[in-house]
Parts: sequence; C-alpha cells; structure tokens
Amino acid sequence: MSIFERTESPPAPPEKPPTVVTTTRKTRGLSPAERSKRRAGWLMVAPAALHIGIWTLIPVIATFYLSFTDYDVFSSPNWIWFDNYVETFQDPVFVKSIWNTIWYTFWTVPVSMAVAVVVAVALNQGLRLQRFYRTAFFLPQVTATVAIAMVWLWIFNPQYGLLNGILEFFGLPGKAWLVDPDTAMWSVIIVGAWQGIGIKMLIYIAALQNIDNSLYEAASLDGASAVRKFFSITLPMLKPATFFVFIISIIGAFQVFDQIYVLTDGGPANATTMMTYEVYRSAFQEFRMGMAAAQSVVLFAFLLVMTLISRRATREED
Repeated sequence: MSIFERTESPPAPPEKPPTVVTTTRKTRGLSPAERSKRRAGWLMVAPAALHIGIWTLIPVIATFYLSFTDYDVFSSPNWIWFDNYVETFQDPVFVKSIWNTIWYTFWTVPVSMAVAVVVAVALNQGLRLQRFYRTAFFLPQVTATVAIAMVWLWIFNPQYGLLNGILEFFGLPGKAWLVDPDTAMWSVIIVGAWQGIGIKMLIYIAALQNIDNSLYEAASLDGASAVRKFFSITLPMLKPATFFVFIISIIGAFQVFDQIYVLTDGGPANATTMMTYEVYRSAFQEFRMGMAAAQSVVLFAFLLVMTLISRRATREED
C-alpha cells in the first residue's frame, strides 16, 4: 500500500453520557446531628413554654369555662350557659365602664403620643443634659403605678394639694378634682397621659435615629423650614413606630386599673369606673367569679379586635 493512500483513523471511542451530580438527602427522618439540635432547641424552649402553659394557657381556658358558670369560690361551678354575658351587657354600671374606658383611651392615647413625638424630636437634637431629660421623662414608666397615683392624689387634694395651691396663688378657686364627677375623669386622664409619655418617647427616639440625615440636608437646601421638615419627613418616616406605639397604648389604656383603684375607687357615682375595675369588683368584692370571667372575656374581645385591626394596618403599610 502506498504511503500516499489515505488511511482511516481508528474510530473515536463513544462519548460518555454527562455525569449528573445529584445531592442525596434523607427524606425520611433526620440525621443524628439534626436530631440533637432539635432536642437542644426543645430543651431551651421548654421552661418558657411550661411557664406560658401553666400561668397563661390554663388560666385562659379556665376563664372561658367559668364565664359560662355561676361560681362563687365557695361552691362548685354551676353551668348557666350565656346568662353571665346577658347580664353583663344589661348591667348599666358595666356598660358605663365600657364607655368610660373608651373615653379614657380616646384622650390618653393621642395626647400622650403627640407629646411623646414632640419630646422625642426635641431630645434628638443633641441638647445639653440630654441624658438627664431622657431619664426624667422615662422615670414614671419604671416607677410603681401605685406610688405615682399616691403623688397625684396629693396633687389633686382639695385642702392642701399642689394644684389648688397654684390656682389660689393666681386668685382662682380650687376644686375637688377627684370628688366632682365633672372633673374626676379628666383628672384620671391627665395622670394616664402623663405616665404614658416615657415609653412612647423612647420608642420614637429609637425610630428617629434610624432616619437618614441626608433627607433633612436635602430639605434644607430646598429652603424647607423646621416645621415643614417635621411634617414632610419626620412624621412619614415614623409611621411604623407610630403604628406600634398606637397599639400598645390602646392595650395599656384598656387595662388601666392601679391608678383608678388608688385615685377614685371607681367613683364618684361610677364616673371613673373602668372595665378592669368592674372585673375586680365582681371577682373580689362580690365573689362572682363567673361574672368576672365573662367580663374578662368581653375585655379580651375588645383587645383582640384592636390587635387584629393593628395587624391589618401594619400589613397594608408594609
């Protein structure tokens, strides 16, 4: 055969199919390490879960059960279905306590929120003695409510109280603030609004520190005034914090009890009685635990509605 003749090259070996790398996972069961982590997690959660189960879940279930019974502590519960709920909404005192609670909430929540925003903005400007002012405004929040109520009880005292002393200094007549039905509720509202400023101010200060300072610099270049910056930048950027503050304020207002108990004892003529105070009165003065449980469920329903509204509003905002 001539060297110029074309020789056929040996056929190429067939290509191997591409290797598919598959990650195998155990679809059944967990690995020993994952099981160990899960056990450790349950062990760490167990104390808190046990605490919630014993001191929250069981009392809640018992409250719902007792609300359908006639129970006076000294005898066994007697099932009476919805009689407690019917009597609750037919009781003029409890109905008045609902309106008093709504009225108290209507004034204390927006007033304390408005003051807290202004104070937070002022204390976020790098003032001298800034830490002192923050501590002074926050101090009522960490002070016992009974102690605060005792101080205000002296302030409102008609004989030697500070408020009447100031009025007399300016030649104005004093009032029996906590005894007069026309002024008792307003006095309680003042105390509630004043005490709630501290925690709201702290939340607003934390939110203010997360606002980008370049927004204010750009507004200054455009000639915006401080008032315009507040309404066009500060308030819109504080919306998430405002939603949170609004909800915790409503829940706190609906649960007010200590200051009512110390200042007015629900009087005069039930002018300052609240839903929580009526629950206390039914349970520990009249020993009608079934009625108190039904009133607690009604209060829980109010708070649940407020929480659902807040979650819906927050979801829409997000």
